[in-house]
Amino acid sequence: QLQLVESGGGLVQPGGSLRLSCAAPGFAEAGFSLSYYAIGWFRQAPGKQREAISCIAENDGVTKYADSVKGRFTISRDNAKNLVFLEIDSLKPEDTGVYYCAADILHPTVCEMGPDEYGYWGQGTQVTVSS
Repeated sequence: QLQLVESGGGLVQPGGSLRLSCAAPGFAEAGFSLSYYAIGWFRQAPGKQREAISCIAENDGVTKYADSVKGRFTISRDNAKNLVFLEIDSLKPEDTGVYYCAADILHPTVCEMGPDEYGYWGQGTQVTVSS
């Protein structure tokens, strides 16, 4: 079973940067790769609904970003390490929230910016932007 684990969150000052990672422990050993699937990053701020931040199609396919993060966030893969990253620059207080990665195993060539297509989710990593 695919299990996703996010890491890299923390407390950072406005203007700072973070790199979030999404891993699938044991997946490579089982002969699978996250590169087979579309991966999305989502964010849930306190008191708000979960929103799509970015996604990347299988391998190094198409990428998409929410308007609120374009130019500041970059999604990428390290297929050799079976990881998906979300580089976050120029952090703002409104970027605070729990960040989740999710896998869409049914539509790998399509990068969807909505949660309904994603069947596997991690537990999230907290990002807090505050001075």
